[in-house]
Amino acid sequence: MSFYMPAEWHPHERCWMAWPCHEDIWPHGIDEVRHSYAAVANAISLFEPVTMVVRPTDAETALAFLGPKTQLLEMELNDSWMRDMGPTFVIDDQGNKAGVNWVFNGWGKYPHDHDKLVTPSILRHLNLPCIDYNFVNEGGAIHVDGEGTVLLTETVQLNNNRNPNTDKEQIESLLQKSIGASKCIWFPRGLVDDDTDGHVDELACFISPGVVLALTTDDKNDSNYDILQTNLGILRSSTDAKGRSLEVRTIHKPADEKLGDVLLSKSYINFYIANAGIIMPMYGDENADHQAYETIQKCFPERKVMQIDCREIVTGGGNIHCITQQEPKIIL
Repeated sequence: MSFYMPAEWHPHERCWMAWPCHEDIWPHGIDEVRHSYAAVANAISLFEPVTMVVRPTDAETALAFLGPKTQLLEMELNDSWMRDMGPTFVIDDQGNKAGVNWVFNGWGKYPHDHDKLVTPSILRHLNLPCIDYNFVNEGGAIHVDGEGTVLLTETVQLNNNRNPNTDKEQIESLLQKSIGASKCIWFPRGLVDDDTDGHVDELACFISPGVVLALTTDDKNDSNYDILQTNLGILRSSTDAKGRSLEVRTIHKPADEKLGDVLLSKSYINFYIANAGIIMPMYGDENADHQAYETIQKCFPERKVMQIDCREIVTGGGNIHCITQQEPKIIL
């Protein structure tokens, strides 16, 4: 069997999420962010099934927030970032599906004794093969086109808190084996103060074969201006696994905003592609939010675009893409 990770626009069986439970990371209180998670889950459930992993002690509370379409799966949790701790689903051309179980180490800095067991637990529940790799990685650290190309950052993959003494060649070889990635496009670093050390799902994503949407800003005083300009240059000079020069589209980032001394990782790239919809963030800036909505709608003209206020979610260090994980449907 030759497994590969399909693009995020590949039809989905369902979306996986995890219910917020780590009260200390939410500066405005956990109930505020639970409302935001529920809004995301309820929006996605308009397009595809949603399963919410939840601590047994939080199941009753979750039911009070969530719509009737969302299913619950009880298990212990440390945190609620399903993109990173959940399975990276892979498929092959013979109708098989499995889940890659990376080593999850809490981004090299946070408790993860329960979260590291989420992937194998979900795969047992689904009765799917669990493919273990002795390699620290997170779902938000990679983005694929489903045709062999992957976007990733040096500040995550080469960080000593992930896989010390591992070089690019070793990482690329492992990604070839695990998700079928034959071409890696590397960005030097992620957004300033990104708590994940620079996940790529804040920076750029494929929206169709050969087409990338990248975060940018025209404000030279923006803290991320140089980083984003470097990324654009890399993309515009890159080819994908099929040898195509990339078509690069851009979307402007929101204005800088700090929580205390930390710059919030606000990005319109961090959206979820559902079966017939797009669930994307908004931040309370009417003009910027509307422009971003128009950009995304042009990128996905056949899908209904919905915006969710994510100002509470970003205070915890992530966004819509970070709290979701798509399970692909088998299509023969």
